[in-house]
Amino acid sequence: MSSLLQIPLPEPDVVAGPAPALRHFLDLRDRDAALLREILDAAAAMKRAHRTGRRAHPRRPFDGLTLGLMLEKPSTRTRVSFEVAMRQLGGDVVVLSPRDMQLGRGETIADTGRVLSRFLDALVLRTDRAAKLQALARHATIPVINGLTEVSHPVQLLADILTFEEHRGPIAGRVVAWCGDGNNMATSWIEAAVRFGFTLRLATPPALRPRQDVLDWAASEGTGTGRVELVTDPRAAVRGADCVVTDTWTSMSDDPAENRRGRLEGYQVNAALMGEARPDALFMHCLPAHRGEEVTDEVMEGPWSVVFDEAENRLHAQKGLLAWTLGGAGWRDLAEAA
Repeated sequence: MSSLLQIPLPEPDVVAGPAPALRHFLDLRDRDAALLREILDAAAAMKRAHRTGRRAHPRRPFDGLTLGLMLEKPSTRTRVSFEVAMRQLGGDVVVLSPRDMQLGRGETIADTGRVLSRFLDALVLRTDRAAKLQALARHATIPVINGLTEVSHPVQLLADILTFEEHRGPIAGRVVAWCGDGNNMATSWIEAAVRFGFTLRLATPPALRPRQDVLDWAASEGTGTGRVELVTDPRAAVRGADCVVTDTWTSMSDDPAENRRGRLEGYQVNAALMGEARPDALFMHCLPAHRGEEVTDEVMEGPWSVVFDEAENRLHAQKGLLAWTLGGAGWRDLAEAA
């Protein structure tokens, strides 16, 4: 049995502790549209500076600060983008895994959060249980960032929105089509549609539709800022869309014995499906991609694809997010000074 399965969940009766002013970033729904827009504006400004050769921030605003990366799941983009972003802003990084910590030997997430708060200035958690993220945020006295859970992946969405707007301008009022599993990425796309004001059409098999509580939240926000539409036919979702998005058919937290591929075979994004979208439509995938399953090589390498721009933008989006998380009252000035 792996150490991941041995990590204890918090007891439900433990009293929560952090001050409400902490700048946690757990889900897009927790932050209003104005703040999310400011974070993206900061990210875009830092990317412009990066492209002129000023990769490291000239003021090193986070000199003396340390970011912890607690990675309970394998990571390429999340680890590298946060680590490079923090170092370019002048700070340091500590990478933690269950094999290196007492979490795997019975220490509670609450105690771990209290201890790490004495050493670190912010903490990113990448885990397969959202309950652990919520518990860590309740008990830590430093900002906690969601680096991925089985429920959502909000830091990826910051990069995705940044990428779309670089290529096609404001996403508000546009149409994005999701094809495949209604998984954690689908959840964050739903929250993004509400916060950024676009229409999201989700084509999923009935058995793999998005979580009902997420759909209920989107409905409760009203239709004035964004729309979420559910269909089962991927062609209906993609028809006239400005962007087509998919993800792997089997995520790291899924049961490999489940016949997900059989349910999802009709949802592959290929050239014929992209032909239903607008002529200038983009294709996005958070990566890693299983080529030949959820997407074909022709689409990954075709004129629609911006997947590697997405990957790069994880770095810039993370810098904007860290500026807000750790930059204090003058965090917006960090982007201007870059």
